[in-house]
Amino acid sequence: MLIRSRAPLRLGLAGGGTDVSPYCDEFGGAIVNATIDYYAYAAIEPLAGNVVEFLSADLGQGASYPAASTLVNDGRLDLFKAVYNHVVRRYNHGKPLSLRISTRVDVPAGSGLGSSSTLTVAMLAAYAEWLNLPLGEYELAHTAYVIERVEAGLEGGKQDQYAAAFGGFNFMEFGGNGQVLVNPLRIKDWVISELEASLLLYFTGKSRTSADIIQEQSRNVRDRNSVALDAMHAIKDEAFRMKECLLRGDFQSLQQVLRSSWESKKRMASQITNEKIESLYACALQAGAHCAKISGAGGGGFMMFLVDPIQKDKVTAALHQKHPGGTAYACHFTPGGVQVWRVP
Repeated sequence: MLIRSRAPLRLGLAGGGTDVSPYCDEFGGAIVNATIDYYAYAAIEPLAGNVVEFLSADLGQGASYPAASTLVNDGRLDLFKAVYNHVVRRYNHGKPLSLRISTRVDVPAGSGLGSSSTLTVAMLAAYAEWLNLPLGEYELAHTAYVIERVEAGLEGGKQDQYAAAFGGFNFMEFGGNGQVLVNPLRIKDWVISELEASLLLYFTGKSRTSADIIQEQSRNVRDRNSVALDAMHAIKDEAFRMKECLLRGDFQSLQQVLRSSWESKKRMASQITNEKIESLYACALQAGAHCAKISGAGGGGFMMFLVDPIQKDKVTAALHQKHPGGTAYACHFTPGGVQVWRVP
């Protein structure tokens, strides 16, 4: 028997960063995001022997251990161990499991599309199917958040896990005491089609580690840095504006929100932008793009551009000429979240 799962990656459209503590705990966060047809995949094969095997196909890494109640971190696929340890402790009465879990992600690590959190959701969903765990979307996302942020100690916010679990276009609210409310948005088909046709994803050719940026962002909140705090308040307000733009199909205002969101985001932390990102932004606008923003925490990874569909090739060619190391991606939005199935 083989158990497979896949969870979609997400694009943050507005409000990014307001889901990170301590901001969301003190002021409440708001985010609009949408899932796209790039995925994190996981597969579980139960094994007869007393062994646990991990394989990350896209990273080209693997590790094997004797099955135990707790696997100790050693720098090799430690996120896999965090998921395994949580499942064994919480759902299997501390009894070791023997299995092989293999994964793959469609985009490079450090992409800014929530790949590590999405992978955590995909792995956890596969375990849930194997062990018949009654995890709904909220509990699946919350558990993935606890595994990644609390138990594994990885820096980041909360939106990625909920986007992967629920899928589609969502307006998410984050409050104190870990409260999360996911509001699915009923976007008209023509609005989704126009957004897809206009969307250009561009991988800058540089993966980034978001931890330093997120740590600075959190420190700015704790230190009451007025510039950063004002920027985050503005970003949260723009999530409400983005929701209205999508529901109304107001693309002129939507472009304005993306432009103002990017200017606000750059004031949240010093490493969010750099010379290369600013150069790509200016190049795309000069070639005809309406607006752009970095995806995720910033510093590298994917940039998102909105372009007249007829001008996409022109903008892409300009970006490639300016920075030949980048890659343009087409994408479509997905209506659903994580999926799990069994292969006999």
